[in-house]
Amino acid sequence: MRTQMASSSYMMITVLISSFIVAFGGNFHQDFDITWGDGRAKILENGQLLTLSLDKTSGSGFQSRNEYLFGKIDMQLKLVPGNSAGTVTAYYLSSQGPNHDEIDFEFLGNLSGDPYILHTNVFSQGKGSREQQFYLWFDPTADFHTYSILWNPQRIIFSVDGTPIREFKNAESVGVAYPKNQPMRIYSSLWNADDWATRGGLVKTDWSQAPFTASCRNFNAEACIRSSGSSSCSSSTRWLNEELDATSQERLKWVQKNYMIYNYCSDSKRFPQGFPPECSINRN
Repeated sequence: MRTQMASSSYMMITVLISSFIVAFGGNFHQDFDITWGDGRAKILENGQLLTLSLDKTSGSGFQSRNEYLFGKIDMQLKLVPGNSAGTVTAYYLSSQGPNHDEIDFEFLGNLSGDPYILHTNVFSQGKGSREQQFYLWFDPTADFHTYSILWNPQRIIFSVDGTPIREFKNAESVGVAYPKNQPMRIYSSLWNADDWATRGGLVKTDWSQAPFTASCRNFNAEACIRSSGSSSCSSSTRWLNEELDATSQERLKWVQKNYMIYNYCSDSKRFPQGFPPECSINRN
């Protein structure tokens, strides 16, 4: 029965992919729309650079013109320098509606000299609360670094400069919904969240430091986008079956041992009756 279910699931995914084509990104003018911020977000350098800014009145944000169903998405970000407490720079994939899917990178600002917290989360069918948080092993405000999401029918892998930091595996076998049916857009924003972002809201945004600025460049998407034409997203597309090799698994363990500061699958106070079922599959 499980083999039949797996075969049926694979066929359904194949049908979904058949209405998509592979896309490669690279220019913010072509691939994104600035959606809010009243001029605080700017596309510069002939579409090669996009800056987001935040002041006391408003933050800013943008979204991709295309919707994607599976892919490998890369973006280079340089975060708000100095005293960034209270600010959040978000970079994520999301569908729309109450039962939306979402794959999140969120960078929680901090006081000068204290590290950013990299917050990750996965939503499926409207259910999230699957947080893992990390410190980074470099200063993310000094230069650009590459933040990547690999999303295929079997797993979601979060990576930083090519080093995997988190793997979320498909746990449908234990009754957990997995993001595989809803195409998602790419979003990024810089906004004020001083009610919770830094030490649970104890440290507020210092508006004398405004405007705060974060920058994005070198977007690339090896991904399937919605299209009425024929698909080149076949089962032979490399990243549709990509998984961590032995070396990448060791690097993942290294990051989680040395830089993970929170894992919902280890929070027994939060889950006194037992951890969520996907935790049994997502042990790294």
